[in-house]
Amino acid sequence: MNYKDNKALAFYGLPQEVKFCTKCVISNQRPSSDVEFRSKKETKKNVINFDEKNVCSACQYSIEKEKIDWKIREEKLIDLCKKIKKDNNGKNYDCIIPGSGGKDSAFTAHILKYKYGLNPLTVTWAPHLYTDIGWKNFQNWSNIGGLNNILFTPNGKLHRLLTKLSFQNLLHPFQPFIIGQRLIGPVIADKFNINYIFYGENQAEYGNNIEENYKETMEKKFYSDHSENIFFGGVSKKEIIKTYKFKNEDFLPYEPLNNVKQNDKIQVHYLGYYLRWDPQECYYYAAENTGFKTNTERTEGSYSKYSSIDDKIDPFHYYTTLIKFGIGRATYDSSQEIRNNKISREEGVNLVKLFDHEFPKKYFKDFLNYIDLSEELFFETIDKFRSPHLWTKDSNNNWKLRHNVSKTGTDDIN
Repeated sequence: MNYKDNKALAFYGLPQEVKFCTKCVISNQRPSSDVEFRSKKETKKNVINFDEKNVCSACQYSIEKEKIDWKIREEKLIDLCKKIKKDNNGKNYDCIIPGSGGKDSAFTAHILKYKYGLNPLTVTWAPHLYTDIGWKNFQNWSNIGGLNNILFTPNGKLHRLLTKLSFQNLLHPFQPFIIGQRLIGPVIADKFNINYIFYGENQAEYGNNIEENYKETMEKKFYSDHSENIFFGGVSKKEIIKTYKFKNEDFLPYEPLNNVKQNDKIQVHYLGYYLRWDPQECYYYAAENTGFKTNTERTEGSYSKYSSIDDKIDPFHYYTTLIKFGIGRATYDSSQEIRNNKISREEGVNLVKLFDHEFPKKYFKDFLNYIDLSEELFFETIDKFRSPHLWTKDSNNNWKLRHNVSKTGTDDIN
């Protein structure tokens, strides 16, 4: 492969030409969904949209949010909560709220219970490896926030294998976690005969199809699509069962909610549709009302101390997005804070320059032990997934981005 070729191959169906949003610091290489399972040979160009002025769809929607009458939206939420309470008549939990007890789910659950009068049941798909602060915040969610919770921990032997396969075959160690996280709410709702689920923000805020932001509810296909040949980490379930001696029932927690009694009744709502969503304000609220604590040090790869801090594997999820798409954790964090008027674009550019490429060394050994992988094989795998149109090597044989938001990439300079 000729890494010096400006027309080098683009993996994952990414655009050949790299562009950066003129409002925030995200690039047009960002997949339009955070649930990203692509192989290198993917050809579908399903990425964030840029307009003719190179403004990304997430920034376009942040401008549209200024025009929304949030008082009317809140009134719709109040009416919905009244309907839920009336239909339930105190005989069951009013709704399911999936989450970890992080700032967003802590805010969602607490405000729905104590301001809008619902009786929620919170449910948690356990992280791969709890951090100390993640476990404390999870406990505080119930102990200080006053919320009931079900913690679901999947078969560790299978979950570790799926994480390893996802890392080696897709460079996506979070795939099995994301699958479980997206399904646990509807599955528990079905088991408890509960018709309503609330998530925090709609992920479309961060760059999916902008029209998705105007939907109050999640499409059912998000959690009920079914395939006879389900793949995990690029390997079919049938092959995993045959090769690793698991049973079909071991995969139940990862199975889509399909043809169940409650499926037609379940409604999944986004609280961010009704209330203006701001992650930093969620943090302030959660800290005051549920005992949520930030980390004592900033998160590796970023400048933040309060986002996605409950799982030791989390830093490697963001590190792999840097490798695959040229977008690291500082890019994600600073982009949303620019849109929410917390920092300027100039500050965002500098934060990306400082932190985006930082290697997450704190939990590196924990991660390698978890997926039973050597350090040598880790880096061999990482390098296989660098898209040639994004990465090249300098004269010292070090990997460098061809283009970056600071305009100091190898191809920006040449």
